[in-house]
Amino acid sequence: MLLAAVLAVALAAAVAVVSLVAQSGRNDQQNSGQLALVPVPAPQAGSPSCATLIPALPADLISNGATLKRRELAAPAPEATVAWGQPDAIVLRCGLERPPELTPTAQLRVVSGVQWLPVEGEGSSTWYVVDRDVYIGLTVPDSAGTGPLQEVSDAVAAKLPPTPLHF
Repeated sequence: MLLAAVLAVALAAAVAVVSLVAQSGRNDQQNSGQLALVPVPAPQAGSPSCATLIPALPADLISNGATLKRRELAAPAPEATVAWGQPDAIVLRCGLERPPELTPTAQLRVVSGVQWLPVEGEGSSTWYVVDRDVYIGLTVPDSAGTGPLQEVSDAVAAKLPPTPLHF
């Protein structure tokens, strides 16, 4: 009987230790700052425009008064992609295909001289730059403020000249 009690206590201790080690490993991965992203079609990701824009983007974004640091992307990282913030990241992708929602009647928004097409999603929205020679998508969680859109607009306006819209 004593042996059974000792074995039960030892088994419970082993389960607790394994659980703590596993949780620690998950926390280390989450806190490492690496963000895994699925690839999306971006045929112009290697374009000169994306090569000009990506390094010009800010290292930090301000959203609702909080500073969002740039995130390291997990390998294999999509080309011409940048992310900021944790746990809900803001993700910019350059060189995307033309968004199908871009039509002559689409409601565009202008921020710092950059025309954006907002596309609502579940829990987030993607805003597409539609008046440059490459399409750029900025996906922001619904909880984000307008600061990221403003800061990215400033970088786009400074580095990429406007072009006519293509429907």
